[in-house]
Amino acid sequence: MRWLASLALLLLASCTPAPPERVEAERYDAFFLWAGVRPQPVLERAKTLYLLAGEVRRDGRYHPLRATPRVDHGEVWLVVRAQSLDWPPATRQRIIDELARWQGAGNRLAGLQIDFDASTRGLEHYAVFLKDLRGQLDPSLRLSITGLMDWSANADPAALAALKGTVNEVVVQSYQGRTTIPGYERYLARLARVPVPHKVALVQGGEWREPAALAADPLFRGYVVFLVNPG
Repeated sequence: MRWLASLALLLLASCTPAPPERVEAERYDAFFLWAGVRPQPVLERAKTLYLLAGEVRRDGRYHPLRATPRVDHGEVWLVVRAQSLDWPPATRQRIIDELARWQGAGNRLAGLQIDFDASTRGLEHYAVFLKDLRGQLDPSLRLSITGLMDWSANADPAALAALKGTVNEVVVQSYQGRTTIPGYERYLARLARVPVPHKVALVQGGEWREPAALAADPLFRGYVVFLVNPG
């Protein structure tokens, strides 16, 4: 009977999900680099960089946080962190001018990314803002946004559909601070509801186990690692 007990243990082990691993930046080739985060050697072989350039704060003004970079390899996204969507014309023009400077410096500029925590209920309003902004950008540049995991699970399908044709990608954040959000598997199981190409953002050092649904998602485009300072 011992062999039956051993067989039962083996079957049980095979059905138990592997424990989550830690996100090691060296395994990836796309990264977020925020202001105040020190560059790491892994950036030297990055294929895609999302660089925080500045913030639009609650006063509606653009506040730069980084000098114009010069990246010799990979494509670069200029990221603007937004606390408000009330952008006066001067703010929009300032960002358009910043894009031109980055491109003029010789960077392979992919486009503009807006990092705004739009609530699931406010997604339709956000889509209107993005459509208007898209119309002011150079057609050669792409528009990317960060997104909340809750969008995939609970957003109105019409609000999600409004993003199609306006944004080129959504990078869904799976973390808060330095910690992976518990239960991310439930949300990402429905990520295919987002009807534009999408990536998943992971935090360096956070827990991660890839949900099986991502492999079958035709619009899934990979991962972006949010780099953090050690400690």
